[in-house]
Amino acid sequence: MNSLWNRFKYTVQADLHTLLDKKENKNPIALLNQYIREAEKQTESVGKLLERQAKLKEELEKELAEAEKMAEKRRSQLELAKDTGEEDLVAFAEQEVGSYETRAAELSGSVTEAAYELMSLERKFEEMKHKVKDMKVRQLQLMGKENVTRAHRRMDQIISPENKDVSNMDEMKAYIDNLGGKIQKDYESSSMERRLELLEKNAPKREEIV
Repeated sequence: MNSLWNRFKYTVQADLHTLLDKKENKNPIALLNQYIREAEKQTESVGKLLERQAKLKEELEKELAEAEKMAEKRRSQLELAKDTGEEDLVAFAEQEVGSYETRAAELSGSVTEAAYELMSLERKFEEMKHKVKDMKVRQLQLMGKENVTRAHRRMDQIISPENKDVSNMDEMKAYIDNLGGKIQKDYESSSMERRLELLEKNAPKREEIV
């Protein structure tokens, strides 16, 4: 049964990886955007854990300071009890001093360990933020390349001679040129006609020869 389940699990995982590969090939920017959003969520979550870890370290430091303070207080009281000969108080104070010193030693180790772990986590957290920032830079680079590619494609539709639409544009240009030539020719013909008419109008009338 376990073997069958494992085969099913690995098959699903393989299909998922294949699907993601196809999706990445189809739209890498969309996949990168999704990955960045997830990374930002994880970064925010880790940041909150770091804040909690720092507060826990502060609490340990407070407990350590309190234990050291109480140990010092009990040592002073122990000396006073010894001076007065109060044997029961001496025994109690000695027990208290031992308990607080043991607690202080344990807390001191915990504080040192917590400080080391916090420092290690902070370094990894900074590295994590740098990775997210690098991905955002990569996102901008890909968006720029995609934008350039789209711009080139649209411009090629206008200026590429192999494109059908361009041949249509060439035909339209030729039509406009021909139309412009015809208009110019018609204008010149009209101009000539007007000048002839004006010349005829201003010329002195010739007398008929009998």
